[in-house]
Amino acid sequence: MTLEKRLDNNIKALSQIGSDPTGGMTRLLYSDSWLEAQKFVEGTMQEIGLETSYDEIGNLFGRVTGTKYPEETILSGSHIDTVVNGGTLDGQFGVMAAYLAIQQLLETYGKPLRSLEVISMAEEEGSRFPTVFWGSKNFVCEASREQVEDIADSEGLKFVDEMRRQGFDFAKEAKTRRDDIKAFVEIHIEQGNVLENEKLQIGVVNNIAGQKRYTFVLRGEANHAGTTPMGYRRDAVYGFSKICSGIIDRAFAEGDPLVVTFGKVETKPNTVNVVPGEVLFTMDCRHTDANELNRFTKEAEAYMKEVASELGLTLEIDLWMDETPVPMDESVVEVVENAAKTKEMKYKLMHSGAGHDSQVIAPHYPTAMIFVPSIKGISHNPAEATDLADLVAGVEVLTQALYELAYKE
Repeated sequence: MTLEKRLDNNIKALSQIGSDPTGGMTRLLYSDSWLEAQKFVEGTMQEIGLETSYDEIGNLFGRVTGTKYPEETILSGSHIDTVVNGGTLDGQFGVMAAYLAIQQLLETYGKPLRSLEVISMAEEEGSRFPTVFWGSKNFVCEASREQVEDIADSEGLKFVDEMRRQGFDFAKEAKTRRDDIKAFVEIHIEQGNVLENEKLQIGVVNNIAGQKRYTFVLRGEANHAGTTPMGYRRDAVYGFSKICSGIIDRAFAEGDPLVVTFGKVETKPNTVNVVPGEVLFTMDCRHTDANELNRFTKEAEAYMKEVASELGLTLEIDLWMDETPVPMDESVVEVVENAAKTKEMKYKLMHSGAGHDSQVIAPHYPTAMIFVPSIKGISHNPAEATDLADLVAGVEVLTQALYELAYKE
């Protein structure tokens, strides 16, 4: 069977688990569909000759032991969970690409010199419980019991109860981080439209952007829309409009790779005939350079305070996410780039504006990522799609990279 057919069959079969009759797929951490998906992946990995195991919290591993350097492991994979009503590629493509790549290698070259391992991570999205990267954080021993002991989903079901219902639990003893991982390579759809617009097949990711997320509350004074002269107003929406347009103008002037987004806006009292007295809004800002990200956001905060002062408003600032950029390992990036060249793929070095499990793993193990194009850049949506030929091209580059890392001296 060709790689194209194998991949197509796997996508269709795995995407039935958690599928929504209205389109899309929902497979949330520790749900029944989540466990069914992990069991499907486990069975597929066993069929191609991998030894499978789970860790305490539900990360799934499939392994073939190296013939010469069994204590050195080359790892690939991604996460198996989805967002609510998401697409059929985000996360799971990286899992199936990894085991299909290893299947190709085993059939072509036999067992590797170094051990090859697939990881199907329990969770990355944060779609059910208020926690993210649960799978990768456990893998690198950064997760803690205290982070999840008291949390629940929107229906009031407790994280711990649901984990135990599916047969998993916290580690009984403190774990130490594995010392056998020599490289991790994650393949993922781009979730943007750069590759498609530039007519490229492969993105070789050399950096994951840092991001800061804020919630702001801008307060003025609610008043009658007809009897309050313009000069007497303390209009919170007017203040927000100046802040929003001013900072976005500055972001355009800065240019790539900086991006800034005001994604949530709530006004009070939100009534047609009342001058708005309060606006709650968010700002998401990302950059691949930590110094530039810090500089821009500090300047943005100062500009907001200046606007608020000029208009007689008050401003509350809550910085609730502050993630630094994560560079990929230069040597592993070079391996992936050479794999793209060997396979004669049209590619580019690029950064990721979205977060991935690789950003958790990269500080501990040499890591790189491979992107394949996303049609119209759509993701986290039932319309999420990538041409099958582009998916196959990605698996071919991953296969070549794993060959270089695991089969050569």
